[in-house]
Amino acid sequence: MRVASDLAAVVLWMAGALTAFSATAIAVREVAPALPLFDILAARAGTGTAVIGLVALLGRGPGLRARRMPLHLLRNLAHAVANYGWTYGVTLLPLGVVFALEFTTPAWVTLLAVLILRERLTGSRAAAVALGFLGVLVILRPGIAALQPASLIVLVAALGFAFTAVATKLLTRTETTLSILFWMNAIQLPLNLVAGRLLPGKAAVPFVVQHHGVALAVLCVAGLASHWCLTNAYKRGDAILVIPLDFLRLPLIAVVGWQFYGEALDPWLFAGAALIVSGIVYNLRREARRAPRPLPSGA
Repeated sequence: MRVASDLAAVVLWMAGALTAFSATAIAVREVAPALPLFDILAARAGTGTAVIGLVALLGRGPGLRARRMPLHLLRNLAHAVANYGWTYGVTLLPLGVVFALEFTTPAWVTLLAVLILRERLTGSRAAAVALGFLGVLVILRPGIAALQPASLIVLVAALGFAFTAVATKLLTRTETTLSILFWMNAIQLPLNLVAGRLLPGKAAVPFVVQHHGVALAVLCVAGLASHWCLTNAYKRGDAILVIPLDFLRLPLIAVVGWQFYGEALDPWLFAGAALIVSGIVYNLRREARRAPRPLPSGA
């Protein structure tokens, strides 16, 4: 019964995550015409800072102390750039393309883990990287289809998310999860506020609240909820179960884009995404087989 209950919990948490990720993308689309992107990101970071700070204040855990602030700063500078690139892509590209290109993040993580963490590049990891970048070529079809600069920006965002993942792995050796999440938002809040003041395109806040207040609230809540649900899914199940469910984001968001924004269901998109997903799932299965198995209880 334990396995069945864990599976049900993973499915429920992932259903919440998929819904929240899709809601975030839709909310960005709705708010972006009226609010500059840096202000959108500042609203998300401000909400995260307030909510996580309140949770820490009311809780009895280890608190929000940052033992490795330079690494926090480096991690969140990369994450801020990645967040901006992803949000920018959502406003210009079909939603399915943005999510498919974002799925190259595990391939980038593999390369960065070899370079930064000195992890071994196994055959299955190399295959995942190769299939990932082959999938990108199928989706973008350079030389055949017009290559949009926004696509390259989303790829850079995926690289930024990958660096964030590697830095997170380093931070978890000394920092709590709550501390990492708090400083992620607390550091990016002033970065986005300053960038928003330096660039043109100021928004009238009363107008935004009056006409786009619901979408902005959905954006802030869904942004937090997506990561909360995903984290809980990983707590209840192995990556080999969670990640394939996470890839359901792609067909879901493609249907959302088709239904709400008239975006075409491009077969090249699904073919390229299938290559990316197959490489990652293959590597996960190989890694699971290589992992040391627990000894029998009677040993």
